[in-house]
Amino acid sequence: MPNQHEETVVAPFSAGLGRARVPVPPQACDCHVHVYDSRFAAVPGARLTPPDASVADYRALQRRTGTGRVVFVTPSTYGTDNRPLLQALAAFGEQARGVAVVDAHADASSLQALHAAGVRGARLNLSLGVTHDAAQTEALAARIAPLGWHLQLLAPPDLLAALGERLLRLPVPLVLDHFGRIAPKLAGQHPAHALVLRLLAQGTTWLKLSGGYIVSPTGRAEDAGVAALARGYLRAAPERMVWGSDWPHASASAGHQPMPDDAQQIELLAQWTDDPALLRRVLVDNPAELYGFGSSAQGTP
Repeated sequence: MPNQHEETVVAPFSAGLGRARVPVPPQACDCHVHVYDSRFAAVPGARLTPPDASVADYRALQRRTGTGRVVFVTPSTYGTDNRPLLQALAAFGEQARGVAVVDAHADASSLQALHAAGVRGARLNLSLGVTHDAAQTEALAARIAPLGWHLQLLAPPDLLAALGERLLRLPVPLVLDHFGRIAPKLAGQHPAHALVLRLLAQGTTWLKLSGGYIVSPTGRAEDAGVAALARGYLRAAPERMVWGSDWPHASASAGHQPMPDDAQQIELLAQWTDDPALLRRVLVDNPAELYGFGSSAQGTP
């Protein structure tokens, strides 16, 4: 009989077969996942409109990656419509948290309802989103600060660098998506990379080791430059690194990159950390702190 690593295990929107060939600790968290549902209209101007990707589809992916916890993020496709996110949170219960897209003028009761459902952050997408602009950064941060949420930011390098001083003064923790959108060739060369390291040194910024295939010059996360970039971030702030698959890989569905193998993605993380204790920190301990796993998602903000 084949062992667990030799089983044929498939999942929608993920290349490859079988389970991750590394020991994945219990309660490991995939900190960047989207769901898509065509019953909900895409916001006008949305640049990514991938096929439906459901909670059931994602549970199939978990059988490949070995993760138990998940953070769902409202994608740019839906603007501030968080209903697909809320449905996913309800389906997963205490094993899930959420990052919503909200208006800087959202009323307190709507934010509290999101918090009660398990939302712990607000996303500001200045790369693909059509809902926000950079001028809303401080207002959005101030709006979510009373809930103890973080601000999750995705921005191209030039804009990220231009936001530098404003980000250093934010009243909430900052979470940078997808390696800070820093391509390996920009490491040590672009002001945005220097800013990311400065933010990490400040002590209130977190970074997602997600979307390695997005920043890779080859469109593949196994690129040596991506590994060097990841290890540099891990050295800078191991206590504030988290990992995400970025499933269902909307940019790959759109043809911008090859479809990633998510079992391989978690194997690459194990190579980057090169230490079971650090792997556990990134997959379990850090997400538990950032997203409040272990405390009730129904708590009062």
